[in-house]
Amino acid sequence: MSIRPPFSIVAPAARPIALVCDSPHSGTDYPADFGHAVALAELRQCEDTCVESLWAGVSQAGGRLLHAHFPRSYIDANRACTDIEPALLSEPWPGAVQPSPRCVKLGNGLLYSRTNAGTPIYARKLVAAEVRRRIDTCWRPYRDALRTLIEQTRIRFGRAWHLNLHSMPSNAYERLGLTSARPLADVVLGDLHGRSCTPAFTRCLAEAFGSLGYSVSINDPYAGQDLVREHGRPGDGCESLQIELNRRLYLDESTREPHDRFDQTRRDIGLVLQRVAEFIGAQQDAATLST
Repeated sequence: MSIRPPFSIVAPAARPIALVCDSPHSGTDYPADFGHAVALAELRQCEDTCVESLWAGVSQAGGRLLHAHFPRSYIDANRACTDIEPALLSEPWPGAVQPSPRCVKLGNGLLYSRTNAGTPIYARKLVAAEVRRRIDTCWRPYRDALRTLIEQTRIRFGRAWHLNLHSMPSNAYERLGLTSARPLADVVLGDLHGRSCTPAFTRCLAEAFGSLGYSVSINDPYAGQDLVREHGRPGDGCESLQIELNRRLYLDESTREPHDRFDQTRRDIGLVLQRVAEFIGAQQDAATLST
């Protein structure tokens, strides 16, 4: 059976602000019905391990934090439910199928077929019923919960700001089959090339991390995925920004254990969140004055 519940929501521990954060890939509870054929140690390389813990300061800043319990390799809450690799199934999918380029190239769609090292995850084909079960028990509840949190925030405050939280392997360019003239940044901000939030919100995060000594890139090599595409609609009252942290900052990537920089990274993120809270407050004050 799949995990119950599939996610947690951490409530504000301070005066609430119009901030919703989510970590869809930090789950580490591997369901008994997964049926993977690859070693768990390799499968875990797909995780955004400890991201929800790094961002524990969300609640102290007054925001709400949603994080998944199920692993992304089981089903990815940050992919469209049509992003399915037909060859992974033993039978035709009884619905629309639109595999993304990343699904086709890397095997990282709604359902992972390969690990980050390219190893096949299954020694079998998946049947449609088990895929549907994963969607109904994990993917859909997570997506519904995030949508509800954002809508509740918009109703209460008039607008919502959403941070979609991730980590990236230190060899991300190689992993994606890309070349770059510069090293991978410590922090990559993805705003769908300016579509999912205002430049001011992206700039707030870039300056907050930069002031603490972190190198920052924007939309290189990650511009944002499905959750940012769904919720990042500044004209409709929600600004959404994806944040990728380089795992070398806080994690032994082979063992998945935090290293001696973990606590400092978490403290720094707490300072970034203070800047975000100040930004949101200023934006709302300005909106009030203009009405």
